[in-house]
Amino acid sequence: MRINIVTMFPEYFEGPLGVSIVARGIEAEALQVEVIDLRAYGIGRHRQLDDAPFGGGPGMVMMIEPLAAALEPLSDTYRVLFAPAGTRLTQEILDRWASLPALTLVCGRFEGVDQRVADHLVDAEASVGDFVLAGGEVAAALVVEGIARLLPGVVGNPDSTRHESFRDGLLEEPVYTRPANFLGWAVPEVLLSGNHGLIEAWRASQRLERTRDRRPDLTADGEKSDS
Repeated sequence: MRINIVTMFPEYFEGPLGVSIVARGIEAEALQVEVIDLRAYGIGRHRQLDDAPFGGGPGMVMMIEPLAAALEPLSDTYRVLFAPAGTRLTQEILDRWASLPALTLVCGRFEGVDQRVADHLVDAEASVGDFVLAGGEVAAALVVEGIARLLPGVVGNPDSTRHESFRDGLLEEPVYTRPANFLGWAVPEVLLSGNHGLIEAWRASQRLERTRDRRPDLTADGEKSDS
C-alpha cells in the first residue's frame, strides 16, 4: 500500500516512520510512505502557503493554490483532509482505508484550510477526536500506524488484530501475565484453571461488561453497567 502525506513540516515524520510497526512495514515492502513538502508548491519567492481570511477574523488560512498543485498528481488516490469538522475516525474506517491501493493524507495548519479544498480537492474530511491540534501531522502519523498494523505480514501474529478492542463493537477484555500474585493483587483464578471453555466465557463476559461500563455508546442499549 502507498500512503502520501502532504505537509508543511516533512521533518516531523522522520521519527514516526522510522520505528516499530511502521518501520517494519516499510522494510517488508508492505507499505510505502511518501512525505510531500507542501512548501515546494508555495506561492512566490517566499513560497507563501497562508493568507488572511476573507471577511476578517483571527489567524491565517491555508491557501487553495499550493494544495491544488500538490494534490493534482495524486488524483488517482483517495485523498483525506484532517479537520475538526471531519468524520471522527473509527476502526471501521481504518479497516476500509487499509484495503485501498493508495491513500493521501493532507495535513492542515493555521486557523484552517480554504473550504474549497474540502469541497473540491479531497474525497473525505477526518478528525481524530473532539479537540483541536496545531496541525494534521499528529493525526497523519496516527493513521499511518493504524493502517500499517493491518497490512498482511506486518504484525507477527495476525490474530492480534482480529481479536482486540472495537472488533464486534466491544472493548478488549483485561489481560494479565506473570507473576500470578503481585503485592497481593491476584490474577483471576479462571485464567489459571486451564479450562479453555471457562476462560473464553470469562473473556466474553468481560468484553461486554467493560464496554458497557467504559463505552456505553458502543453497546446496543447505551446504558452503563451497574456492576
